[in-house]
Amino acid sequence: MPWLPPGGVELDVDELDARWADAWRPEQVAERLLGVDAPWCVAAGWALDLFRGEQSRAHGDLEIAVPAAGFSEIQARFPGYVFDAVGSGRVWAAAEAEELAATHQTWLRDPASGRFLFDVFREPHEGGTWICRRDDTLRLSYDEIIERTADGIPYLVPELVLLFKAKAPRPKDEADFDGVLPLLGRARRDTLAAWLERVYPGHPWLAKLVE
Repeated sequence: MPWLPPGGVELDVDELDARWADAWRPEQVAERLLGVDAPWCVAAGWALDLFRGEQSRAHGDLEIAVPAAGFSEIQARFPGYVFDAVGSGRVWAAAEAEELAATHQTWLRDPASGRFLFDVFREPHEGGTWICRRDDTLRLSYDEIIERTADGIPYLVPELVLLFKAKAPRPKDEADFDGVLPLLGRARRDTLAAWLERVYPGHPWLAKLVE
């Protein structure tokens, strides 16, 4: 059980869908973050759709990833909004340094409506080297893990998105894997297979990657 800071309230899962009903789209966040120095990118399901070049399904939220040290730069672009820290089924409203240090997810909230707009993953790193939260020996430069759409929206490479989805795949994760697999060339498949074997040996997706 990770150490949790004092305070915080238990997430009401029955309310979450409603509170995420106004989640922003990637282009809305990209417009706000234009020109920031921190190497941020869209992550999770939306990243796969940016790779595809089209939206394949409804998304309940939007996640972006940023090196932890660059979070303050992201935060500064959203005056008038509040960032809540989230972890282990709890949320710390208007999180301070202690709550941020103990968690890696941060939800942007509109204080007027109480709605959440997007999620920031504050990722471990050493300078310009990204460090995988699932295996800290997996380290890559940000140039290796971020690609961009034709109109410049940065997104996490599909191999890493799928590696994170592989931990405990839900039906939508299985559908995302099956939908993106035909678009992955041999090099991407081999890379994902090597990472899966390293982090989740014997994972069921491995058989499909070598076909």
